[in-house]
Amino acid sequence: MSVTVIVGTQWGDEGKGKITDYLAERSEVVVRYQGGNNAGHTVEKDGVQYKLHLIPSGILYPDKICVIGNGVVVDPSALLKEIEDLKAKGVEVKEDNLKISDRAHVVFPYHIKEDELEEKGKGDEDLGTTKKGIGPCYRDKTERIGIRMCDLMNAEVFREKLKKNLERKNKIFKDIYGEEGFDFEQIFETYREYAERLRPYVTDTSVLLYNLAKEGKKILFEGAQGTLLDLDFGTYPYVTASHPVAGGATIGAGIGPTMIDNVIGVVKAYTTRVGKGPFPTELKDEIGDFLREKGYEYGTTTGRPRRCGWIDIVMLRYAVRVSGITSLALTKLDTLTGLEKIKICTGYKINGKIIEDFPASLEELKMCEPIYEEMEGWSENIQDVRSFEDLPLNAKKYVKRLEELVGVEFSIISVGPEREETIVLRNF
Repeated sequence: MSVTVIVGTQWGDEGKGKITDYLAERSEVVVRYQGGNNAGHTVEKDGVQYKLHLIPSGILYPDKICVIGNGVVVDPSALLKEIEDLKAKGVEVKEDNLKISDRAHVVFPYHIKEDELEEKGKGDEDLGTTKKGIGPCYRDKTERIGIRMCDLMNAEVFREKLKKNLERKNKIFKDIYGEEGFDFEQIFETYREYAERLRPYVTDTSVLLYNLAKEGKKILFEGAQGTLLDLDFGTYPYVTASHPVAGGATIGAGIGPTMIDNVIGVVKAYTTRVGKGPFPTELKDEIGDFLREKGYEYGTTTGRPRRCGWIDIVMLRYAVRVSGITSLALTKLDTLTGLEKIKICTGYKINGKIIEDFPASLEELKMCEPIYEEMEGWSENIQDVRSFEDLPLNAKKYVKRLEELVGVEFSIISVGPEREETIVLRNF
């Protein structure tokens, strides 16, 4: 492994945190390339649970360099709280092991307020955002009025840009929503304090990563969310505001695509989704409840219960194609233990016609009826299994059948939340 990208192949929440944590041990640099604190990874180490939202999972290893790339939008308040929480648990976070891109855009209180008001105004047609201000911050970025880390580091530049933005935002809050705006001096002083606390970490991470790659360092890129939440390739408009697919790593970190050697797709042994939108294999019965409770399917960031359903091969083949996935990591196989029968969605049917490719239209997706293949389940506890050969026969059959249907082999199988509860099929 030289340069590897980890992507989620479903609607996020696939267990990327654990896989990233596992691979981070074998890497020298870990990079977050998109999203904000609207997403989270949960990693368990020595019985301690760490909830990470902006800082890459590699931070749990003191000898790794962790990078927050230019494609990430950073809420300084949330980041500083995350740093303090990690330090309180004995994790070292210092300028030597955490680097923040000077090109990363900054989330402000007005972004959060915009997010809340816009979601409220949509009523029943809301998108189900986390209301962390992520979408509005990305919108400012594309409108060329965003404030970046390099701006935040320069008091005069920051003052001028913040002043212009607040004049515009406060007018919107007053004239459109009938709401009070924000006080300039209060935000300016608060964020100047944030700037000084974050200054030691801020640098040109594109240059840093290029040089590290040229030195032959093992670099691991981790995305937030998943393929079906990608702004272009997800179930639009129920998507995030950035690009979780592998291509997002090149833009979100400032490296060229020819520098990427491997793309690992993380897939849960079933499917989950948070928020609204079509979900062909969703289970609104006792099996869905079983998966939710046994798999503890509640959002890391919001605590919201996740919708649960059977694994979807149409979705996985789509994810493999758009990210050029070279191997897969299967998570939460242990959650399926105890089910008498397990189903695999091998295709869709619309008005009697078989659909093998994931549709762009949500109207079509709503009409899709899953075509299922049923397999026998297993009852044996698999959390202590460390070899594929030692898995129950039906569990092995399930994994092999997934490989056949998707056309990509598994390199890692997770059989529990702890780091050591992992079966490695291919060394990195």
